[in-house]
Amino acid sequence: MKPLLLIVDDDETIRTQLRWTLMQEFEVLEADDRPSAVAAFTKRTPDLVLLDLGLPPHPGSPAEGIALIGELLAIDSAVKLIVISGQGEKENAVRAIGSGAYDFFCKPVDVAELKAIVGRALEVGRLEREFRGLQKQFDTDGFEGMLGQSPPMQQVFGSVRKLATADAPVLVLGESGTGKEVVALTIHRRSRRAEGPFVPINCGAIPEMLLESELFGHEKGSFTGAHMQRSGRVETASGGTLFLDEIGELPLPLQVKMLRFLQDQQIERVGGRKPIKVDTRVIAATNVDLQKAMKEGRFREDLFYRLAVVVVTLPPLRDRENDVVLLAESFLKKFAAEQNKRKLRFTKEAISALRQYSWPGNVRELENRLKRAVIMAEDAKVTPTDLGLEAFVQSGSLNLKDARDQLEREMLTKALRKHRGKISPAAVELGISRPTFYEMMEKLGIQKPSEEE
Repeated sequence: MKPLLLIVDDDETIRTQLRWTLMQEFEVLEADDRPSAVAAFTKRTPDLVLLDLGLPPHPGSPAEGIALIGELLAIDSAVKLIVISGQGEKENAVRAIGSGAYDFFCKPVDVAELKAIVGRALEVGRLEREFRGLQKQFDTDGFEGMLGQSPPMQQVFGSVRKLATADAPVLVLGESGTGKEVVALTIHRRSRRAEGPFVPINCGAIPEMLLESELFGHEKGSFTGAHMQRSGRVETASGGTLFLDEIGELPLPLQVKMLRFLQDQQIERVGGRKPIKVDTRVIAATNVDLQKAMKEGRFREDLFYRLAVVVVTLPPLRDRENDVVLLAESFLKKFAAEQNKRKLRFTKEAISALRQYSWPGNVRELENRLKRAVIMAEDAKVTPTDLGLEAFVQSGSLNLKDARDQLEREMLTKALRKHRGKISPAAVELGISRPTFYEMMEKLGIQKPSEEE
């Protein structure tokens, strides 16, 4: 497609001359005053504008042209504006350039010189837009909704950037609440499949008898209740990305069918006999130890190697240095705006508590605590009590009760992490009953981490 050029001049003869001069290289729009120029620019957003400073209702003054420069730049700061005016006084040129114009010509215009300057302006505009896009892409703090300055997260960001240019299956590993689906969505958005669908499915949340139909679809009459043909998630994601969350929970019979799809890029619906070609990229995620699952015969080794062409491992929040405060500030800003409490700030004690807590529920737990804190906070201050972290406030000395509580909290959270949030095995490890474990969690303000990503 040709780049779009807007010519603004009250002299129709000049507009016609410029249009004929540049129509081979540009699609040309025309306007004869400031309001019509703003309307045309707002509707189409041209790449380049040629404008006269002397416009109605005051063609003898540069005021309308100068005002138009400001209005157009306010709509799109990247547009290149070239002024062509019969008013060749130096002060007008200085005012136009000072207002944001890219260059200035006096009538009559030399055609060869004009084409050269127009071509250069167009290329500079293209490079500037590309540079801004790259700046946004490679921002080190914020990355497609993910935040992190710590070295482990920078490694994750680097992996995601590389995966954007590939189309291979990806396996995302990490504890519950670390943001595995966010990483999968980011990979999708940066890939060549970004315009296609992103279709997530939690393999552990759907009963086994229904999961095959959910994944691969079914033909009409293939089982009781199958009143019509239905496409599955794999087929729905064609042209895009299928996100298999909790892949470690996929039953063995379906692991065979998933392996066949990854090998051949073909599926068969339940009750169907005709192979269906599907162009779908697979990103899988789990907090399960798949190496252990393979040794125990719960996960196929050949499927693992098909899925794990590239592995991205998300660090737990406790290993991300100062990212806790960075994330907490981001969540506070977001939720405070939603609750119309924009003046909320953390106290020093709250910052200290955020840093001391081990965050067994990772980023999800931090987000949930911030939602609660914003609701509970008073006097524009978020305190450790609002966060439910009052036990983590540093003091000059630690009495016996505080020391005991701190030790119990550390032991409970460590056991929960080890057993992925499952209370019964955590309680057995500590030699206490399940009800006692729950009572201690409530007393110590420990949140049970979710067993699902």
